[in-house]
Amino acid sequence: MNQPAKYVKLIEWSDEDNCFVGSCPGLFYGGCHGDDEQTVFAELCQIVEETVQLYQQEGRSLPPVTSGYDWANKIADMTANA
Repeated sequence: MNQPAKYVKLIEWSDEDNCFVGSCPGLFYGGCHGDDEQTVFAELCQIVEETVQLYQQEGRSLPPVTSGYDWANKIADMTANA
């Protein structure tokens, strides 16, 4: 598995911004946004790829990976118990 795939990528609708917002918690703050969910996800994947490459080119250690924690079910449990 390639390194960028080890980071969770989130796309969510923002009522405040009236668009989809993409982020990659743990790797960088901010992200990308737009009207089309699939386009935002593709752009987010590209940003994650470029960020990982930048870390590697600069010889910096990558932040801990965020995949493998079953986030979808944890979030579902949190909202069910809210």
